[in-house]
Amino acid sequence: MHYKGTISSWNDEKGFGFISPMAGGARIFVHIKAFGGRHRRPALNDVVTFSVGKDSQGRARALSVAISGDSTSRPRLRSGTASAVIVGSVFLAVLAMLVFTTRLPPLILHAYVIISAVTFLTYAFDKRSARRGGWRISEKTLHALALAGGWPGALVARQVLRHKSRKQPFRFVFWITVIANCCGLAWLQSAAGRTILTQFS
Repeated sequence: MHYKGTISSWNDEKGFGFISPMAGGARIFVHIKAFGGRHRRPALNDVVTFSVGKDSQGRARALSVAISGDSTSRPRLRSGTASAVIVGSVFLAVLAMLVFTTRLPPLILHAYVIISAVTFLTYAFDKRSARRGGWRISEKTLHALALAGGWPGALVARQVLRHKSRKQPFRFVFWITVIANCCGLAWLQSAAGRTILTQFS
């Protein structure tokens, strides 16, 4: 038997939440694995249809969950994801232009690309660990990677993976690392900075 309800609580990082049945009654636990054929991840206040089963301890949990209207929708790139990709691409394009005009050595561009890729994969690993309750990457490590030049990869990962994108303290420190990194890059264009860059040319 299928029921209709609303997602009244949702922790996207851990991949679970609760559904409040429209017919009334206690909230029902739901895990991300119960959603089949979805074009997007669940969100707070989504209207869903579901059946009810029990876990190994006899507690009620939602099964075969479908977001209303999701079956007819087409996958769309979230505006935040599109913006992150654009910002990251524009930044790397600016770096490529600076390399082309010999204002930066190619090593700097290569470093940004490699560190960004490593940072994206690190976010993906941490997201997977959060869902499975495994070993987590510390926030200090994530911030250190962003500060070292991996922030374009982190920016895209936060939106594509929907990881660390809503936690306000993390977001604040993240943007501080972005500003600090960009300031350091700008300093490399000064007379003192260019003196150092000549050693890598």
